[in-house]
Amino acid sequence: MSNIILINKPFRVLSQFQDSENRRTLKDFLPDHPGFYPAGRLDFDSEGLMLLTNSGALQHAIAHPSKKLWKTYWVQVEGAPSEADLAPLRRGIQLKDGLTRPAHVQTIDEPADLWERDPPIRQRKNIPTQWLEIRINEGKNRQVRRMTAAIGFPTLRLIRASIGDWNIERLQPGEFTLTEAPEPKVPTPTRKKASSRTDAPHNHNRRRAPAKRKPQSRLTQNHQSKRAKRAKRAKR
Repeated sequence: MSNIILINKPFRVLSQFQDSENRRTLKDFLPDHPGFYPAGRLDFDSEGLMLLTNSGALQHAIAHPSKKLWKTYWVQVEGAPSEADLAPLRRGIQLKDGLTRPAHVQTIDEPADLWERDPPIRQRKNIPTQWLEIRINEGKNRQVRRMTAAIGFPTLRLIRASIGDWNIERLQPGEFTLTEAPEPKVPTPTRKKASSRTDAPHNHNRRRAPAKRKPQSRLTQNHQSKRAKRAKRAKR
């Protein structure tokens, strides 16, 4: 079993342990957990769930794009998108770095027991906002923000609620919990069976060695000699 930390990363905190510009980092919240490293990242201006582990294999299983773990985001956008507005996100939308995979998108009420952001979002008068739940299984740079901007509804607040089977539950900003997770299974390489003669390909162009003649017995030689003498007499 490996150890894994679930933390609710606050707004304007870097998803790393050091920063040359003196901004807040994960070290401010996890000072006594050396040997743990983030499995993936979360933008400085985003909030919510991050996973850290002390296992390289588990870190790879969570963060590597080939694993395609589903991630759920709660997204507050400016405006009130209709179902027609959200359809391109469900089909896959073209961004500058390529087409996104189809996302699972639905409108939701404000999540229950949601904490206040510090500082709060800048909300314009007479313009409504709407919460969306967006699930994706890829991680392009600032992907969710660019997706909502591409359909004309800028993201005001973004919270990651879950990664795979791990979710934020009731963790408040800066709070974390330490738990265990099984090590991912590493496939063992299979040995190749030694090929038998029957498995070897037949080379039709290969010359066959001439068959060896069996030595004749003395009885056979004498019989052939008598037949030759008779043949000569008959010719005379």
